[in-house]
Amino acid sequence: MSAVSSVGLIVNPIAGMGGRVGLKGTDGLDLLRRAVELGAVAVAADRTDRALARMHDRCAGVRLVAAHGRMGADLAEAHGFDTEVLPGNGSESTTAEDTRLAAAELMRRNVDVIVFAGGDGTARDIYAVVGDRVPMLGVPTGVKMQSGVFATTPENAGDVVGTFVGSPHGRVREADVVDADLRDDTISTRLYGAARVPDDRLRVQPVKSRGTPRDEDALDAVCAAIASSVDPRRIYLLGPGTTMRRVARQLGLEKTLLGVDAVRAGRLLGSDLAERDLLELIADEPVTLLIGVIGGQGSILGRGNQQLSPAVLRRVGIENVEIVAGLEKLLALDPPLLRVDTGDPELDRALCGYRRVHVAPRRTLVCRVAA
Repeated sequence: MSAVSSVGLIVNPIAGMGGRVGLKGTDGLDLLRRAVELGAVAVAADRTDRALARMHDRCAGVRLVAAHGRMGADLAEAHGFDTEVLPGNGSESTTAEDTRLAAAELMRRNVDVIVFAGGDGTARDIYAVVGDRVPMLGVPTGVKMQSGVFATTPENAGDVVGTFVGSPHGRVREADVVDADLRDDTISTRLYGAARVPDDRLRVQPVKSRGTPRDEDALDAVCAAIASSVDPRRIYLLGPGTTMRRVARQLGLEKTLLGVDAVRAGRLLGSDLAERDLLELIADEPVTLLIGVIGGQGSILGRGNQQLSPAVLRRVGIENVEIVAGLEKLLALDPPLLRVDTGDPELDRALCGYRRVHVAPRRTLVCRVAA
């Protein structure tokens, strides 16, 4: 592959809007309307802006071929890139079909890599058009980001593209494109294919994987130990996932698999809580947040739990965040890092460093946290 001369850009303006209001995505008009009714605000432009700022620092002279208006061109031009704008439909609203049309046009214009802002649904739409013919890289913006085509943070997306552009032989590797149906508090994941992504295993996340059976007994034991040691005066927020469901069951409670629930003194205070609900609940209360680790990716904050917003995390206090995970899941991480991407770079920096993870009763593993 010769040096990169042009970069395609597609932004899904509504990606990620459902996260903080407790929805599991904004796929389809009904979910988008519901997100707006709940007070959701757009996050895609800000996260794309962060990626483009970093990209401009690394390769200001590259030509961007961008989808029209708020699907990319507005942001690209604001950063001073030499921008070729694709034709648009003239509408402020956008659909998955607009994403697919833009991807087809970018492929026709022979861009060297497509950068997109969205989640698994956007990745799936682009892959459906370009397959493995054009490398792609996602600025992580959605609620669902289980595919292996996303950078770990918006800034890292800009850095990866900058390195890719500056290399005379940009290396790529295959990465799974998956999407999950998260309705009715269940997860049904489907593999759509293998895209090509820039080969940067530190800054591009792997696909999500499940824990190993060897973790089961130790997880049951550590969750039982946590349940037996809770302070009845404190509120405990339980993040999404099967590990936190184990904690709840040890408390004699049922927990939503995909939401954030709150308990105190053996009583369920709220289920599947949005950011606003959490802030009201914990406003003047002592609180501990218990979270798990996404297998394969190492993410603890910023993937599938965006209702744990920067405002919520600051109210909890980072010293009151406890991580629980199976030892085998942690040992399988490559690179061996836990990841944070809260949407607030300053908070991400505060969360970085070394943190203890509960892996068995009276046993912790010290892991490095990175953004």
